[in-house]
Amino acid sequence: MDRRKSLKAMVAGTVTSGFMFTACLTDTEEKAPQSVPDAPKPDDNYDTTRTVGELKREEALRGKEYFTQHELDTLAVLADIIIPAEGEYHSASEVGVIDFIAYIVLDMPHHQLPLRGGIMWIDNQSNKRFNKIFKDATKEQQIQIVDDIAYPEEVKPEHIQGERFFSRLRDLVATGYFTSKEGIAYLGYVGNQPNVWDGVPEEVLAQYNMKYDQRTLEVSIKPEERNQIANWENYKV
Repeated sequence: MDRRKSLKAMVAGTVTSGFMFTACLTDTEEKAPQSVPDAPKPDDNYDTTRTVGELKREEALRGKEYFTQHELDTLAVLADIIIPAEGEYHSASEVGVIDFIAYIVLDMPHHQLPLRGGIMWIDNQSNKRFNKIFKDATKEQQIQIVDDIAYPEEVKPEHIQGERFFSRLRDLVATGYFTSKEGIAYLGYVGNQPNVWDGVPEEVLAQYNMKYDQRTLEVSIKPEERNQIANWENYKV
């Protein structure tokens, strides 16, 4: 399964499961508790984008672990099936997606048992079919199992548990990858960037019998200075 096909499969799978975290919560699952805002520290080095409570909570979470090494290795294999390497782009595990998931299950504990149970399910399937755990199976054998659970509308009843696990994992892998620096570059997303405005076009001003006053032209509209940083101290209101 090449990268283009796997991404297409990922999108197809999320049509019914919902993309990113939108389908991760069930009616019985609770959202992670939110930190109560604290007063910012009177410190020049303080991260003003988050509260003291949020920073302390993140520090505490990063000191914990949930998955075993076997589970992390299995997630890495699955993540790279979902988003494999291609050309200049790395696979999901190579851009830190597994570290992201390892953190998310601590931040959002409702993912823990479904993912652990899903790993047990996929290992059981691999043992029954090929007499080896999933991560030790051949690439072809792994894809055979994944093909049975990757398309929600086509999944057989006996594979429903695996499909739910895979859909959840696919959402997490997609979220981790497409919020990474490389994933954003892969999408071609540039975000909000400043553009150039040279004022209302002359023909539009003429249409409404209007024109800029000289001060506005001097202060605000100077196409020849568009790449310069303005020094507003030079202008008095």
